[in-house]
Amino acid sequence: MVDVLWTPPADVRETTRIGDYLHWLRERRGLDFADYSALWEWSVTDLDGFWRSIWDYFEVIAHTPPTTTLHGDQMPGVAWFPGATLNYAEHVLRMPGLADDAPVVLARSQTRPPVTLTAAELRDQVRRVRSGLRRLGVTRGDRVAAYAPNIPETFVLMLATTSLGAIFSSCAPEFGTRSVTDRWQQIEPKVLVAVDGYRYGDKPVDRRAEVAAIRAALPSLVHTVVLDYLHPQGAAAEAAAGVLNWTDLAAETDEPLAFDPVPFDHPLYVLYSSGTTGLPKPIVHGHGGILLEHLKMLALHHDLGPADRFFWFTTTGWMMWNFLVSGPAVGAAIVLYDGNPAVRAEPGGPAEPDLGALWRMAEETGTTYFGTSAPFLLANRKAGVRPGRIADLRRLRGLGSTGAPLPVEGFTWVYEEVGTDLQLQSLSGGTDVCTGFVGGVPLLPVYAGEIACRALGARVEARSADGEPVRGELGELVITAPMPSMPVGFWNDPDGHRYREAYFDHYPGVWRHGDWITINERGGCVITGRSDATLNRGGVRLGTAEFYSVVEGLDEVTDSVVVHLEDNEGGAGELLLFVVLADGLELDQALHAKIARELRTALSPRHVPDEIHQVRAVPRTLSAKKLEVPVKKILTGTPVASAAATGALANPESLLAFELFAKGRADG
Repeated sequence: MVDVLWTPPADVRETTRIGDYLHWLRERRGLDFADYSALWEWSVTDLDGFWRSIWDYFEVIAHTPPTTTLHGDQMPGVAWFPGATLNYAEHVLRMPGLADDAPVVLARSQTRPPVTLTAAELRDQVRRVRSGLRRLGVTRGDRVAAYAPNIPETFVLMLATTSLGAIFSSCAPEFGTRSVTDRWQQIEPKVLVAVDGYRYGDKPVDRRAEVAAIRAALPSLVHTVVLDYLHPQGAAAEAAAGVLNWTDLAAETDEPLAFDPVPFDHPLYVLYSSGTTGLPKPIVHGHGGILLEHLKMLALHHDLGPADRFFWFTTTGWMMWNFLVSGPAVGAAIVLYDGNPAVRAEPGGPAEPDLGALWRMAEETGTTYFGTSAPFLLANRKAGVRPGRIADLRRLRGLGSTGAPLPVEGFTWVYEEVGTDLQLQSLSGGTDVCTGFVGGVPLLPVYAGEIACRALGARVEARSADGEPVRGELGELVITAPMPSMPVGFWNDPDGHRYREAYFDHYPGVWRHGDWITINERGGCVITGRSDATLNRGGVRLGTAEFYSVVEGLDEVTDSVVVHLEDNEGGAGELLLFVVLADGLELDQALHAKIARELRTALSPRHVPDEIHQVRAVPRTLSAKKLEVPVKKILTGTPVASAAATGALANPESLLAFELFAKGRADG
C-alpha cells in the first residue's frame, strides 16, 4: 500500500484557485465535475471548450479577438486562437491583485546586497529599458540575447524585449563561450546584454574575456550592453571599449510603457535543448501559448496568487526560469536567487558549506512556494539537513520538485523534515513545452514516490513497445492531443522537418517525449528515466531512476550512472554501473557486494550490474542532468567529440574516464 503523505483539506474547493475555477465553470458554462479525474478528461477531450475557458477565466487581454479557439486537430500544425493579437509582457505586468507599492521581485545574490522591486518599480524599469532598446533600433522580430544570471535586470530585459515584439534568449553566465555561440549563432541576435562576472559562493568569476569572445563570434550584433555586476561601477565598460552600460540602456525617459500587440503564435523567446550530442535545438515559444499554459499551471495547479511569494532555484539557462518569471501574471511575487545553493556567503564575504542556505532564505523572504530539484532535496536528506528545525517555514504551503524523478525516500523526508502541512508537488515536463505536463494539484492527495496527476489540457499517455496505450505498466510517454505551449517551431527550420523529426517521427501525429512513464489506475504517474537510456534485461525494460534511488541512498555513494550495452547476438548484454564515492573511499569487494545486495533486495536480481566501477565524476549537463546516452555511446566506441558536445557539459573532463575505460576493454 502506497503511503498517503498529504490530503486536501475538506474546504479545498472554497479556498483554492482551482476551486474558484470549478465554481466559475458551473456558473458560466453549466459544467459540474465531481472530481479532478472528470475535470481532466473534459480538458483533454473538449480542447476548444477547455482552452477557451482558460482564456475567459483569466481575462486575457486581446487587442484583436480570435476568430476561433483552434484550427485543425492533427499534430503538428494546429493553429491556436487564430486572428488574436496580444502581448505576454502586458499580462505579466498586469500583476492582478498587487498594489503599486507591493513587493513583486525579491532578489538575493552572493554578488551584491538584496534587491526588492515593487510593482510600480518593475513597470517603471521595464518602461525605461523598453525605451532604451527602441533607441538601439530594436523592433519586432529582432533578437535580444542576455548573458546574465537570475537577477532583476534579466527579468526586466525579457519583459522590455517582448513588449516590443522582439524575441528574447538567455544563457547563464556559467556557460562557456562555445556553449553560448552554439546557441546564438543560430538566432543571430542584434543586441547582447551581458554581465561582467558574478560571484559563486565567495569565488569571483570574471566573464569579461568570455563576453569579448562571444561578441567576436556574433557578427549579427549591432550593440552590446554590459551590466557591472561583479566589478565596481564602470569598470566593465572601461574594460570593453565601444559598449554601452546598463545605466545607459535604462536611462530616464518620458516615453510611456506600451505593449505591441502580436499574433498569438508570434515568437516570445527561444529556449534550447541541452545540446549534448550536437548543436542545441533552438526551440521557439509563442506569446499566447506560453501565457495560457503558465496561467493554467501557476494558478490552478500551483495555487499561486497575490498572497504568494514564489521561488524556484534555477538559472537563466533552464526553462524553470521562464516558468518562474511568469509568476506576476497570476499576482504572485517572485523570489530570485543567484549563487551557490550549498554555500552560505554574504556578498564579498567568506563562504562556508551550508545546504540550509536556501531554506533560511525562504524564511527571510516569506516564501510560500519553494521550487527546487530532486537532487537538491536528496542531497539535503543525505547530509542530515533538517529545514523545519533551522528555519521558520510555517508560511511554506507548497514545495515543487523537478529535474529528475523524486523517489519515495525523498517524499518522506520532505514531510518529516520540511513540514507536514505543505503540498509536495513532484512534476515533470520539459524545455520543449516550457511547463510540466504531469504534476500536482490541490484537489488530490500526495502519495509517496508518485506524481499526482496529468496536468489539465495535457493528454499524456503511456505507450507499449507496439504503440498501444497501457495502464499500470511502464510505457513510452506520449502526448496525444495538442497543447498551446508546444513550440511554434525550431529556428531556421522553415519546412518543419527538424521539429517533426524531434517529436513526431516515431508515432506519426503523436508527440513522443522521450521518458518512461507508468500511469496507475487512479491517474498517478511515476517517471523512471529517459527512454533513450533504456535498460533492457532479458526483454524487461528497466528505468534508471530506481537504480539511482537505491545506489545513491547508500552513505558511501554520492553519485552514479548506469548503462546497458546490448548484445548483438541477442543475449542479455551487459549492465554497467559507475559510482562516485564519498571522499577517501575506494570501491573494494565489500562495498561492491553491498551495492549488489541492496539492488537485489530493493529491486530484483535483474537490477544487479554485471560490473561496478568507480569514477571521479558523473558527466552532467549545465542544468545538472545525467548524460546516460553519451556515456553509452563512448562505451560502445564512439569518440568523445562525437558522443557529446563538451561545451554543453558542466564537467566535460568527466568523460575521459569512460573513454579510457572503453579503450581498456577494447585493448583487453
